[in-house]
Amino acid sequence: MTRLPPNLIIGAVLVALVAGTAALSLVWTPHDHTLLNIRGKFAPPSELHWLGTDQLGRDVFSQLMVAARNSVAVALISVCLGGVIGVALGLLASAMGGVVEDVIMRIADIGFAFPALLFAIMLAAVFGPSLMVAIIAIAFINIPVFARVTRASANQIWTREYVYAARAAGMGRVTISRDHVLPNIAAPIIVQATIEFAIAILAEAALSYLGLGAQPPAPSWGRMLSEAQTLMYLAPQLAIYPGLCIVTAVLGFSLLGDGLRDVTDPRLVRQR
Repeated sequence: MTRLPPNLIIGAVLVALVAGTAALSLVWTPHDHTLLNIRGKFAPPSELHWLGTDQLGRDVFSQLMVAARNSVAVALISVCLGGVIGVALGLLASAMGGVVEDVIMRIADIGFAFPALLFAIMLAAVFGPSLMVAIIAIAFINIPVFARVTRASANQIWTREYVYAARAAGMGRVTISRDHVLPNIAAPIIVQATIEFAIAILAEAALSYLGLGAQPPAPSWGRMLSEAQTLMYLAPQLAIYPGLCIVTAVLGFSLLGDGLRDVTDPRLVRQR
């Protein structure tokens, strides 16, 4: 029986904790995260408020739960959107080759050179800051990543004997890409998607910290950090709590991605 790597187990537990908290916030939170109570601001942790209250008397634990939902939603949508487009472009580049492949890869290089933050600022200037701006900006930086991973993995599959046999049988490039190439490169794509989840959560927190992501009253770990920076001497816990949440989510997805890579990579499996 193959022993699972520790990083996979730890990552799965942390991801389950974050995802479970996000799912639970859909149906229950200890308090209404938008409820203000100025008289009860900066309350210490208690049975009523497990992590205390913030500068407006809002329950911190409830805000962290709803912020987890927003972060997971942004990461899921942006990674899926960027992944679908990037994988399609990578498959097209690998299947067509030649000029088409060169054009797609050069466009991907341009995407790598274009910072997500700058793209988010441009979108916010046109449409105003919102979660949608964060989703589009993060999806944009994911497209070239998935395109390169897909193209590199697919190029190896196109040299296999069963692909040559499919081409000799008269199957088209699109059919071969769908039936033979994509199923055989699913593992590296899934691993990359897991790692991109960690990057997406960190990017969403950064954009929200700068005011380009979730807007009030929707909570966000990044904006909670931004609001707490002027209260570091008065209530440092208001910065510690969302910071720990970001670390937990990013670490969990990173370890999960590394663990999946260790399990799916035949060379690493043989070494164990």
